[in-house]
Amino acid sequence: MDISVVIPLYNEEESIPELHSWIERTMEENGFSYEIIYVDDGSTDNSWEIITQLKEKSDRVKAIKFQRNYGKSPALHCAFQKTKGDVVITMDADLQDSPDEIPELYRMVKEDNYDLVSGWKKKRYDGTFTKNIPSKIYNATARAVTGIKLHDMNCGLKAYKQEVVKNIEIYNDMHRYIPALAKNAGFTRIGEKVVQHSPRKYGKTKFGMSRFFNGYLDLLTLWFLSVFGRKPMHFFGILGSLMFLIGFIAIIFVGASKLYAMKHGLGYRLVTDSPYFFLSLTAMIGGTQLFLAGFLGELVSRNSANRNDYHIEEEF
Repeated sequence: MDISVVIPLYNEEESIPELHSWIERTMEENGFSYEIIYVDDGSTDNSWEIITQLKEKSDRVKAIKFQRNYGKSPALHCAFQKTKGDVVITMDADLQDSPDEIPELYRMVKEDNYDLVSGWKKKRYDGTFTKNIPSKIYNATARAVTGIKLHDMNCGLKAYKQEVVKNIEIYNDMHRYIPALAKNAGFTRIGEKVVQHSPRKYGKTKFGMSRFFNGYLDLLTLWFLSVFGRKPMHFFGILGSLMFLIGFIAIIFVGASKLYAMKHGLGYRLVTDSPYFFLSLTAMIGGTQLFLAGFLGELVSRNSANRNDYHIEEEF
């Protein structure tokens, strides 16, 4: 099979029939063999009934229905396990992503040998000051942290090699950073394509400003896991040891200062009256706790079922 099209959706009953017809027309015009996988993320409208009707008309349609709204990441994760196409295309169901982009995305993966191609909505029709500025800051930060030079990390329109979607795990809200997850798994050929963006035709957007704040927290998590996920002691152990050493040297200095004052008949006060004593003690305790956190992290990592889960590209 050439292509698997994955479409996560939530309350998109009005746009599904039009999107489905558009995808079918594009596939038939280009002679692709394909499947379309819809993931109904707990819709409360008639989205599932419409998908059921589409399934009755075509055996190319597959569908997953969640009991409640879990989010885009679980939807993509479940769909990726069911894909059979050589190239997997993800797109949103709101008609803002154009199926006409599919042939070129497919070509870039198959002929240009990209592992992943991400869309870039260079000209947007839903842009507002409160959305565009945070989005630009967010993408600039993501580029700096991940080292992946994409203009729109969170674009829903993407194309993947089959082995990419089978070797990455998307959880929480990590769908925003699929290119980074792919890079961490060893798929480094990541490209970008300017894609057409259309105004929302039906309904209203499902995203709020909270996604930007959550996005930064997820980015920090991704950075930490990619750098120290398998070796937590390298982070906590070094930082804890450094804090303990600074506190230990400081507390020795406090004690030595008192002994010096006593020996030379100078005025002095109790060690416990000095604020530096408590600062030093706090640093030592904090350092010990960080070191123990790293040690516990190592124990968890060593006992993890995925501790030797490496992706082998080729074997003879």
